Amino acid sequence: MLMFHKAKLVFLAVPKTGTTAYANALEPLATMIVRDPPELKHAPVYRYNRFFRPMFEKFVGEDLTVMAVMREPIDWLGSWYRYRKRPFLDGQRTSTKDMSFDAFVDAYCTGDTPPFANVGNQARFLRPHQNGTRVTHVFRYEDQDGLTAFLEARLETKIATEKVNASPPEKLELSEDTEAKLKRKFALDFEVYESIKPGGGYTPPPAPESH
Repeated sequence: MLMFHKAKLVFLAVPKTGTTAYANALEPLATMIVRDPPELKHAPVYRYNRFFRPMFEKFVGEDLTVMAVMREPIDWLGSWYRYRKRPFLDGQRTSTKDMSFDAFVDAYCTGDTPPFANVGNQARFLRPHQNGTRVTHVFRYEDQDGLTAFLEARLETKIATEKVNASPPEKLELSEDTEAKLKRKFALDFEVYESIKPGGGYTPPPAPESH
């Protein structure tokens, strides 16, 4: 997560959406960069609201722009699958070594998700808080030009990023049944992704009901 005081901008880091490259490129301009632990580096809206928003609003103001990047859901899962095939996870319960992408996604869709497929989902990350705290701008991962243009305009600087933590490319295949199951169970992820417009406008997932 990054915060820019002068620009009144917060950049939430959805996992597997290339935000580390932007953190590296924008570090000299950022007022705050949260790199560790992962639970705070990748703080979703509800955790941002609890731990960061009150502090930012007290010292920066309430009119903050909160942005994020979302990746096409199947491509996003593919990034997780390839990342967890890396040798440093060999022998661990989170490893996807010697497993097909179809098996990984099928496990992701089960009710009792095994550790290797327990990666959360993007719609839940972006879900507004009950008090109205929400991401105001979302860019598609594939729209790097639009994302860069938005950041350059807000931060009044040119930005050059370099790929980091990129997993080796691999052809990923899903059976029709598995893809249908994924799109049925995680329909909201696909709906939110399809709603994203150039410039960062989107339809947010529904906030949880208050009790």
